[in-house]
Amino acid sequence: MIKDELQYEVSQEWVEKFTKTMAAMERDEEAKTKDFLKWDAGRGAIQCHLDQLHEEIAEYERLINCDKSEPIEIVVENLNKLPDALIKARIAAKMSEKELAEMLGIDEQRIKEHEAKSYQSASFLELLEISFALGVEFKTAVMQVDFEQIEELKESAKEWHERRMKKVSKVS
Repeated sequence: MIKDELQYEVSQEWVEKFTKTMAAMERDEEAKTKDFLKWDAGRGAIQCHLDQLHEEIAEYERLINCDKSEPIEIVVENLNKLPDALIKARIAAKMSEKELAEMLGIDEQRIKEHEAKSYQSASFLELLEISFALGVEFKTAVMQVDFEQIEELKESAKEWHERRMKKVSKVS
């Protein structure tokens, strides 16, 4: 995800570099015929990076160019993507980290750290306050509980605990 103008510029530079590399690869008939599978795998890897960069650039441009007179919709696929949505909301609001921090009455460095670490160290209350300051509202949230996954995690935790207890008893 592109979070600022510098990352945007660097991403554009990488698109240019990857595009030139792809063009050079296309002209290299010897490499194509010598080991086509290797050539094709290399080309596919570069194309994958290029596609990802194009998606990220398009998303960033959508955010920075959005019409502030209309609400913008930011899709959050799962709870793990909430930090990205908060950053996108700030970008779309054309608000700096400093402005957000001032609204919240906290140090700008705190917002910078939160965004750099994708809000991993933010409390739930901080997430709520930031969401409110950015005007973020959830229109629809559907959560699915996967009971099979819960049971697998319980079993893994039990096995880990048993291995840990065996190691502790060997040390004692």
